[in-house]
Amino acid sequence: EEEVPAPLTLAELVARRDDGSAVLDTRDPLDFAAGHLRGSVNVGLHGRFAEFGGDVLSPDRPVVLVSEPGTGLEAKVRLSRIGFDRIEGALADPVRALLEHPEVVEPSSRLTVAELEDRDSEVGALQVVYVRNPGETALGVIPGAATLPLPQLTARMSELDPARPTVVYCASGYRSSIGASVLAAAGFDDVSDLLGGYDAWKMQHQTGREKEPKV
Repeated sequence: EEEVPAPLTLAELVARRDDGSAVLDTRDPLDFAAGHLRGSVNVGLHGRFAEFGGDVLSPDRPVVLVSEPGTGLEAKVRLSRIGFDRIEGALADPVRALLEHPEVVEPSSRLTVAELEDRDSEVGALQVVYVRNPGETALGVIPGAATLPLPQLTARMSELDPARPTVVYCASGYRSSIGASVLAAAGFDDVSDLLGGYDAWKMQHQTGREKEPKV
């Protein structure tokens, strides 16, 4: 029978992170965006958690969890099924720990479609990254986006410029939160993800076109 991951204080968790452990935050992307431990990767437990966790983490690297209270065991069991057996503990009382230590916490930037377009016109050299699979990109992409499917993101990160403002998007916003957190943890300076993903972008652009006068 699996045991609940050992509870870690924030200081213990930070020490493990600094020692090379991956910090996996399994909370909902909105909670992660509001504030998370710097350097952590967000794979929300409510989605295809083990599959996407396996895409962006390496099974030979120790993992420490930041999870909603009572969900650490579920995360550990789901990861162990795909060969991740180095789960070294979970942050005790994460909400309180993160609130009490703002010096180690940072928010994530999540943009609406309108904010993305404002940002694009302000920055000029915005780096837009699409983390869906090749079959899905056939359904359409935002013009100018680089396509790096999530399973290839870590291996192909060198194709991107960490100093350029970067926006990651997917279909709906779950994988883009994962992808954006992976880039931020790897040292990209300015990373956002797109709320609502391609679906939201497409909807806005279809409505926009309908409003244009017919020539």
